[in-house]
Amino acid sequence: MPPRWIFVFLMSGLFAGLAGCTTNKRTDTARTAVEQLLISNAVDQSFDKVDFEPFRGRAIHIEEKYMDGVDKNYVLGSLRHRVLQSGGRLVAKADEADVVLEIRSGAIGTDNTESFVGIPEIVLPGLVSVPEIRLLTRTHQSGTAKIGLVAYEAKTGRVLGDGGAALARSDDSNWFIMGIGPHQSGSVRQEIEAKTSSGLGRSGGNSSTMVTFRSPGTRDESTGRFRLTSGQASDQRK
Repeated sequence: MPPRWIFVFLMSGLFAGLAGCTTNKRTDTARTAVEQLLISNAVDQSFDKVDFEPFRGRAIHIEEKYMDGVDKNYVLGSLRHRVLQSGGRLVAKADEADVVLEIRSGAIGTDNTESFVGIPEIVLPGLVSVPEIRLLTRTHQSGTAKIGLVAYEAKTGRVLGDGGAALARSDDSNWFIMGIGPHQSGSVRQEIEAKTSSGLGRSGGNSSTMVTFRSPGTRDESTGRFRLTSGQASDQRK
């Protein structure tokens, strides 16, 4: 249910004869930014529910043939990131791997609902119509990701644990009062506010919203490979 202040404002506007209008949705891309954020948020939240620690120090091959959908590249890129972040090593072929990690998509998509309080359009005899009057309108979008994972030994095919499917959902709601709005709420708004108003580039900014890397180490001229410094080697062992 909307907050009480909405009803107070609504009734005040109704009796005062206020009128408003709503701008139609416009986007220059195939999908709106909000729709893409709904999907990526749900995907990230799904992977937050997966324990990648057992892959530390192992050669991992990601089998993607059971993965499909418009957002396949983001899902696979996020999975690769999580495996690397856990200390695993990615390899291109199954015969080079210690572990094969299969990924499958159960559901990756968005849903939209719209509801309003008011008077629907009425067509009277004689082709006379009373236009639709919307006093309070709510639009709601949700993004859902159900991602399945199973891991097994590359050499023996022995399954490693139960695996399973991680399910998560993100949302975005917009309220319009007499056509005036939107008054936004939901996880998308929370993420945008948290990560675009944290003071990046200013002293005291929130470093957790920054993308960071570290040097690969010192290059060994005899082998052409990078050798980790003692501090980096200690971090890698953690």
